[in-house]
Amino acid sequence: MTGLETRGLVIDVPGRSAGRPLDLGITPGQRWGVLGPNGAGKTTLLHTLAGLRPPRAGEIHLDGRPLARLRRRELARRLGVVFQERHDDFPATVRETALIGRHPFLAPWQQEGPEDLARAEAALARLELSHLAARELATLSGGERQRVSLATVLTQSPRFWLADEPTNHLDLHHQVAVMDLLAEQASQGRGLVMCLHDLNLAARWCSHVLLLYPDGEACWGPAEAMLAPAALERLYDQPLTCVEVDGAPVFVPRR
Repeated sequence: MTGLETRGLVIDVPGRSAGRPLDLGITPGQRWGVLGPNGAGKTTLLHTLAGLRPPRAGEIHLDGRPLARLRRRELARRLGVVFQERHDDFPATVRETALIGRHPFLAPWQQEGPEDLARAEAALARLELSHLAARELATLSGGERQRVSLATVLTQSPRFWLADEPTNHLDLHHQVAVMDLLAEQASQGRGLVMCLHDLNLAARWCSHVLLLYPDGEACWGPAEAMLAPAALERLYDQPLTCVEVDGAPVFVPRR
């Protein structure tokens, strides 16, 4: 299979004795949203798909090859990760941080070249960060730092994006801009897996949805099938009202 595939995958969530094995096929061009309440294992799943933590059972394959057998540099060229929160231990400017996305493509001790810099500058412009390129990362707001994280992966240009709350800390304008950017990446043949809390972002931008329940239950499929009010009410233990706006469902919590 060409894409990111899980075979009998059980993620290792502390305190959970079992979970439904996940047999997912994520192909280039698809936009997957992972939904579930706090503690359901969304971030754990994303880190497992990225090879950052081992599964409890099962395997992950990338373009038909076991993820565990890929070298780290090869994996970094194919998979890009946007973390929910980033911790920067060393001082760096916005431009220098974006250029980290080119490191998997450079030889040891090789300096970035004009093409690498051009990619970083284009990514910063796409995320509306060009005016902050020379600023120290530590001086930015949470939303600005999140956009730098996205610009870094955009500079990397991986075949698959794994994004944990990509709209975290962002205002409404930048939420829409980021989701448009991710949809644009999918339209160019890249695969996306995004952990989201906002049902309405998932309804408007995701082609497929994975629902994760706190007890390890899971179900997945096309977004229009998964985003049923009854299923979402059970997922979040929250009554919802669903209306249609511009051809897409909009979910509003009820008291």
